[in-house]
Amino acid sequence: MIQAIRLLFLCALAGSLPLSGTAAEAAAGSPVHEIRGTAERDKFTPNVITVHQGERVRLIITALDREHGFKLSAYHINKTLKKGDPVAIEFTASKAGTFPFHCSHFCGLGHFKMRGKLIVEPKIRH
Repeated sequence: MIQAIRLLFLCALAGSLPLSGTAAEAAAGSPVHEIRGTAERDKFTPNVITVHQGERVRLIITALDREHGFKLSAYHINKTLKKGDPVAIEFTASKAGTFPFHCSHFCGLGHFKMRGKLIVEPKIRH
């Protein structure tokens, strides 16, 4: 069973399978903070995403009007968002700070306005 979960997790990381919440939680050993959003003409919604350091994060972004991209350089993420298809992006928020993201697929005159930020709040040490 554990080998099957590992295989599903590795396939999902490679982009060949969607990663379910149960498999992700079992593979990562912690719950996943899921955030749903959209990409459309000139904007991401939400354009500010706040998580805690150390959290496993799953962004599910759907392009509503045309193909867009999602690039979060600090976490080495660059995904194509095809119109109407939700795209799951998973990572562990390992670094505290504020990190910009933007549309990485030219999508029209408002392309350069498609920006946002990921805020990773630091772990509180006791």
